[in-house]
Amino acid sequence: MTAEAAAPGRLGHRLRHQLPLLAWLVLVWMLLWGTWSWANLLGGAVIALVVTSLLPLPPVVGGTRLRPGPLLRFVGAFVADLISSGALVAWQTLRPSGIERSAIIRVQTRTDSDLLLTILAESLTLVPGSMVLDLDRERRVLTLHVLHVRGPDDVERQRTSVLAQEERVVRAFGTAADVAALGPPAGEPARGGTS
Repeated sequence: MTAEAAAPGRLGHRLRHQLPLLAWLVLVWMLLWGTWSWANLLGGAVIALVVTSLLPLPPVVGGTRLRPGPLLRFVGAFVADLISSGALVAWQTLRPSGIERSAIIRVQTRTDSDLLLTILAESLTLVPGSMVLDLDRERRVLTLHVLHVRGPDDVERQRTSVLAQEERVVRAFGTAADVAALGPPAGEPARGGTS
């Protein structure tokens, strides 16, 4: 196969993988204008093509697999965290003594996927009372600022919470290899071992 014949195949492959990004950029463009029109739609498509051509994103290494059951557990836990953490932060800011203590903690993650680490960091930052300050990609260490820490037990509880969130993210979006690297789900004994 010649380079000329392979080029259209690569272009089609690249366009197929860029299509969700292009659609998202056009949608954002339409929302920014606030009105729907053919001119806005075509203008957004042109802008999206120019942006993705001039500023291409690096390819995401490794795939992802969406699992409905674990995805529901992830979304449910995330919404519960949003509500409970939001209420706790609101209470801390309104009470007379205010926020007493906060902490910066480091958590060693188990996943090695850029995509999964990004989902984890975003989901942790979106929950009120915690914010990811740094992600050391080579060592797989997340550094977080967390509110409402009374002592070492609260720090360990926060670390456990981050690891539980990581497990939910990996089980919802990770490949089979990512899930296998986690080990058995929490509460289940390892298979094949002696008790």
